[in-house]
Amino acid sequence: MKFDIHILVRPNIRLLTPYRCARDDYDQGILLDANENAIGSVPADPRELNRYPDPHQDAFRAKYATFRQISPENVFCGVGSDEAIDLILRIFCKPAEDAILITPPTYGMYKVSAAINDVDVQSIPLSRDFQLRVDDILAAVRPKTKVIFLCSPNNPTGNVLHRQDIRRILLEFNGIVVVDEAYVDFSDEISFASELDAFENLIVLQTLSKSFGLAGIRMGIALASAEIIDYMLRVKAPYNINKLTTEVALKALDNIDEMRSHVAILLNERARVAAALREIPAIGKIHPSDANFLLVEVENALHVYKTMADTGVVIRYRGDQIHCDNTIRITIGTPEENDAMITMLKQVTI
Repeated sequence: MKFDIHILVRPNIRLLTPYRCARDDYDQGILLDANENAIGSVPADPRELNRYPDPHQDAFRAKYATFRQISPENVFCGVGSDEAIDLILRIFCKPAEDAILITPPTYGMYKVSAAINDVDVQSIPLSRDFQLRVDDILAAVRPKTKVIFLCSPNNPTGNVLHRQDIRRILLEFNGIVVVDEAYVDFSDEISFASELDAFENLIVLQTLSKSFGLAGIRMGIALASAEIIDYMLRVKAPYNINKLTTEVALKALDNIDEMRSHVAILLNERARVAAALREIPAIGKIHPSDANFLLVEVENALHVYKTMADTGVVIRYRGDQIHCDNTIRITIGTPEENDAMITMLKQVTI
C-alpha cells in the first residue's frame, strides 16, 4: 500500500517549527550561547555535565542502526518506550476526536497514554490462544482509528504474534501500526525492523531495558521511516536523553556478545523453571513464551501472589486480564532467585 504519511499527521504537527537547541548549530569553541554554568558541575565531573547533551543522539543512533541493520535516519531515542508511545499519540491522534486500537491482554501503557492524551481506545481482545483476530480488528477500524498497537512478543502472555497476521494489518489498515518488540531479543523471531522499507506505516518499538538489562537508564528506541522519525524529533523535548544515559547505552552496544550470553542464560533458566513448575500439582497451563517471563495458571492465583509477596518473593498477578483467569506472571531471575521462587511456590500451593 502506497500512501502519503504526512496526511496521517495532525495538521498542527505538520506545521510545527521545532525548538532549536543551542547545540543544533555549534558544539565546539567557547560556548557562551546556552546559559550553561561555565564553572562546572557540582560535584566536579570530567564528563562536562555542565554542558547540554547532543539533542539528536547521533552517535547512539548510528551505532544502534548498525546493530539492527538499518539506517540512522530510521532511529529515534526516547526516555523509555513510553516516551515514543506518547509521541506517536501526539503526532497522529487529535485529542477528543481520534482513537487507537489495542488487543488485550497487552501492555497497559497504550491505554494509559491514550487517556492522558484524551484519545479513545478501541479494544479487540486476542483469541483464547493469544493470537490476533485480524478480521475483527479490520472490521472495527473507523475513520477515527489512527494507530493500532501490537505487542510481540506480547506482555503479559509472552508469545509472538503470527507474522502473517501483522503483515496483513500493515497492508490493509490505512493508518499507523506499532509493533512493540521490547522482548524481541529473547525470541527466534526476526525483528520487524527488517521490514521498514516494505511498510511506510510501520513503527517498531524496542528498548535497552530487557535483553541489555538496562532498565535503570530508561533508553527506548523507535524504528520507522525517515519521515516518521523526523516528526518524532520535532515533537520531542529538546534534550530528552541525558549524557549519562547515552554513555552507558553506547557501552552496551560495544558489548553485544555479553548481552547475547545473558539472554542465553535466561532462556536456559526459562526452560528449567517451566520444567520445575510442571511438577507442582497446583500449576495448570504454562503458556509458551518468547520473552524473559512465563505466564502460569495456578489455583488461587491472587492468594498465591499476595502470600509470596508478603514472604519476600514478588511475582505479578495477571488474573484480572482478559483470558488470563487465575494466572501469575513470573519473571525469570538468576538461578538462585528462581530456586527460591520455586521453593516458595511449592510451599504456598500445598
